Amino acid sequence: MGEFIRYQSAVPNRRGRFPGVFAMANGLGNEGLLNEADRQWLRIANANASATHVDPTTVAADCYNSELNPGARSWFKAESTQLLNMTTTYLDLLDRYDIPWTALRTRNPGRIVYEDEVQVVAVPHTYETHWPFRPRR
Repeated sequence: MGEFIRYQSAVPNRRGRFPGVFAMANGLGNEGLLNEADRQWLRIANANASATHVDPTTVAADCYNSELNPGARSWFKAESTQLLNMTTTYLDLLDRYDIPWTALRTRNPGRIVYEDEVQVVAVPHTYETHWPFRPRR
């Protein structure tokens, strides 16, 4: 397995989750917090993203199902330079609005429930499912 990258909120939302870069950008738009130029840019950027990259839910409808795949999240494949370059413009938008984000990198994002050429959706490991050793009492 290669390396995976995830850009997500640096702080949890009200449900305790860490939304990804696209969810954060779209959240700004949905809340009416973008200026007109950025609102127009986001609409065009989202249309271009939809035209060039697969939305995992259109192929694997249950990939984010909270009962089947609790905590599932998207990760970009590190070699997906076109997708990563596109993502940089979304990160620039977040920076303009002082929205804190962080980048995560791993070689093992969890149990993969969807995969294509540029991304995976994976359920994160938990202590119970991944750590083979039990601490001494």
